[in-house]
Amino acid sequence: MESLKILVVDDSPIIVRKLILLLEELGHDVIHTAATGAEAIVAYKQCKPDMITMDITMPDMDGIQATRLIMQQHPHAKIIMITSHGQEKMVLEALKAGARGYVLKPFQKDKVQEVIQKACSRVVIKEKLQTEIEQRTADRQERP
Repeated sequence: MESLKILVVDDSPIIVRKLILLLEELGHDVIHTAATGAEAIVAYKQCKPDMITMDITMPDMDGIQATRLIMQQHPHAKIIMITSHGQEKMVLEALKAGARGYVLKPFQKDKVQEVIQKACSRVVIKEKLQTEIEQRTADRQERP
């Protein structure tokens, strides 16, 4: 996979640092960071990244609204959501807004790589992702 120019959007400086290190380890170039959805919209226009990693819950404007607005102006943008367990409904909203995939925190290198590859190589079938999220939620609820 070729090196991507990535915009990292998250309000947690710790998560931003971890993502930058992980993405650079995977051979990508983090060209900009943003701490809010509003900053992400401006940053996307300025630096035109190949991909965005977008946190869902942030102050000012959440990642879902930011994704929706970016996709309205740039329908070919590639956005993957970074989220926590328990935010499955929000992930579904983000996918409906145009996100191409998601990674659960705490993220792992191989999972991030897999989601990036899928987001770059195919069209996302939202119904399939919704089924996957629902199955993961059900599996988690069945565990003791």
